[in-house]
Formats: sequence, C-alpha cells, structure tokens
Amino acid sequence: MSKIDELIAELCPNGVEYKSFFDIADYVRGVTYGKDDEIKDKSSEGIPVLRANNITLGKNSLNFEEIKYINKTVKIKETQFLCKGDIFICAGSGSKEHIGKVAYINSDMKYAFGGFMAVIRMKNNDVLSRFMFHNLTSQRFREYIRFAIASSTINNLNAKVIENFKIPVPPLEVQREIVRILDNFTMLTTELTTELAKRKKQYEYYRDELLSFDEDIPKEKLGELGKFYGGLSGKSKEDFKDGNATLITYKNVYSNIALKLDIDDRVKISEGEKQNTVQYGDVLFTGSSETPDECGMSSVLTTKTDEKLYLNSFCFGYRFNDPELFLPDFTKYLFRSKNLRSQLIRTASGVTRFNVSKKKMEDVKIPVPPLKIQKRLVNVLDNFETFCSDFNIGLPAEIDARKKQYEYYRDLLLTFVETGTVSTDNRQQTTDNRQQTTDKMK
Repeated sequence: MSKIDELIAELCPNGVEYKSFFDIADYVRGVTYGKDDEIKDKSSEGIPVLRANNITLGKNSLNFEEIKYINKTVKIKETQFLCKGDIFICAGSGSKEHIGKVAYINSDMKYAFGGFMAVIRMKNNDVLSRFMFHNLTSQRFREYIRFAIASSTINNLNAKVIENFKIPVPPLEVQREIVRILDNFTMLTTELTTELAKRKKQYEYYRDELLSFDEDIPKEKLGELGKFYGGLSGKSKEDFKDGNATLITYKNVYSNIALKLDIDDRVKISEGEKQNTVQYGDVLFTGSSETPDECGMSSVLTTKTDEKLYLNSFCFGYRFNDPELFLPDFTKYLFRSKNLRSQLIRTASGVTRFNVSKKKMEDVKIPVPPLKIQKRLVNVLDNFETFCSDFNIGLPAEIDARKKQYEYYRDLLLTFVETGTVSTDNRQQTTDNRQQTTDKMK
C-alpha cells in the first residue's frame, strides 16, 4: 500500500467532503482601466499589469512578455495586486479556450492584474492553495467551464458561473502528499522545458555559424537565381469550403521550416483553372505581418509529391531556375538563418502592417555552396532540429509525455469518493484505481 492510500485509509476511509467554491476561496476581479491610462514609456513610474496573454496556454505558467504599464492615478485596491500563493486565472478572453487558464504565483510580486483577469485566494487553512491550483488545471474543471459557459449568455467567468464548482477537501496530510506527487511531475516538465530553451539557443547559434560562409563561397542575388510567383487569386470564402485540392496556408508556411503535407486544408479548384502550384524545392514566404521581424518567414517543400499544392494569397513562392543548384533540405535552414532573415526583414515596409517587397527581395544575396557542403551541413542541422523540434523522438516528445503523465495522475489522484454518496463497492473501486495509479508511479 502506498503512502497516499495509507493516509486515506487512516484519515478519510468513508470519503471526503466536497465544498462549494466560495466556502473555501475568494474570487477577486482585476482592475479596470482605459487606453488613456496606459503608459507607453516603460522607464516611467507606471504600475505593471498582468493580463490574459501573460499566462501561457497549456503550460499553466507566467510569461512576462508585453507587460502593460498604467498610470499611478488609476485607483487600484490592495486586493488587486498579486500575492504569493495566489492562483491567477483568465476570466474573459476573445477565445473561449483561454478562459479558465491559470498560473500559480510562487513569489511576492508587486503587479496588478487586469479586469479580464481574476485571482483565487484561500479563505482559511483548510485547503492548500497549491492543492486548489491542481484542481483548477484538472479535466473536471475544464469540462465544468465549457458546460457553464456554453449554457450561459455570458462568455466569461464570474462569481455566478464559478460558485457551483465543488472542490474535494481531504485532510491536509492527504492534500500535502498529492501536492508533493504532482509537483514532482511539474518540476520535471519545467526542467525539461528549460533544457529545451537552452538547446534551441544552441541550435540557432550553430545554425547561424555554419551558414555564415566566407568569401570563398560565391553569393548570388535571388533575382538572378530564380523567379517569384504569387499565391491563389480570384478566390472567395465559398471556395475554401469543401475544397477538392490541398491548400498551403499562411500558418503552415510561418510555423514550419519544411511544409507539412499531412493537412486537411482544402480549396476548390475548377477543371482547367489556371493557378500557380507549389513544386518540389520551392521556397515559400509569408507576405505581410504586424511587425517587420515576422515578415518573409520561409518554408520549403522538401517532399516530392504528385499531388497539386496551392498556395494561399497571403504568401508567395520562389523557384530556382536550376533545380539541381540547392538541396531543399539545405534551403529550409538557409532562409531561416540570421544572415538571411536580416536581409529579408529589410525588404518589408509599412506603418500598422508591414508588407514584403518582392522587387527588393530580388536583391537579397544568398551563398551558393557545393552540394557536398550542403549535404554535410544538412546532416548536422537535422540532428539539432530533431532533438529540439521532433514530437516523436526529441525533447518536445519527452516534455509532451511528461505533461500527459501529469494530467493522467492528477485527474486520478484528485478523484475522491464523496462522503455518504456511494456504495461500499464503488468506494472500493475508487481505492483500487488509485492503488493502480500509485503502483505505476513507483
């Protein structure tokens, strides 16, 4: 028998009480402010405010990108500043999947939180804040939110929506043991994620170094080596419903150095219709973005296929005159390297949205190393790419496995028999399930 089973058998053999949310916690909404209250100059004496995008979806952790600062004249209650042990939760968002995402505040932070956010604070010592946090990441809570919002005209969390969610309240010794087990899982995932971030930086460094060629390697302008072509034209929204041909989307190009072809994106193409198609070895680019740094992101078709592929209108393609000049697996790295990215970014112009100039891109110079060198570099970079990005055998695969492991054990360990509601047989089944779970964890 495991320690958790011993504690349950000793301290709550007949089940545990489930308490309503507001019996054990307070729900505090964040500060409301207007656009005029925001301070653009971060060096000024503004108050930092955390919002929905500061909780990373799926990771239950904080990020400090795009921190907003507001004027000190804004009235903020003391309860609207984050405290150690708070559970930070997204109460409202443009996307329903973001509502209910949480992060645990593990240190003292003098940050306010915005009006579409809330904080959950324990009312007393009956429930550990960390135990509550694990309950709020559970599948049970996610399903509760989906049902509550789907059956309501209100698309956000508020006191009325959340008050009926019940929390199991086992003795503190049981809570501590469950928290210890689950925190071990989250700690391992955090360590692996940190390691992955380091490996990615290492990978990017070596990629940029390896693709920085000296003067012995000739450099040619894109306008001399090939030609650009456009994506789909003359299409309406209806053409993207029940399509009969494969569509390469903006996201596919932006997110992958090599195009993904195991996709469901489709577009309707009539018989005899004249449209450009993507061919093996073509380099595809995103045409515009909200920032110049994200313009001209590239992806390469590295797989030979007889299927006709059509490129969306927000991207454009580039085809080498001599298809034997470059290995597609080499160009997928080349056009994402620091040197090429810096040149591509300079081809973009705009104010609120930036667009790449194909005319300027014709002057972008790229190295033309011998195929023998290209092959050698591909072998090295493929190993890095697999380790850092492959969800089958790389570090991401290990992280994904650990996350699923945590979710599996979390949902089982947080399932308790409610006092006075089930038979002895059902109670024994729950105990057996937990025993099987803890046996697997040994």
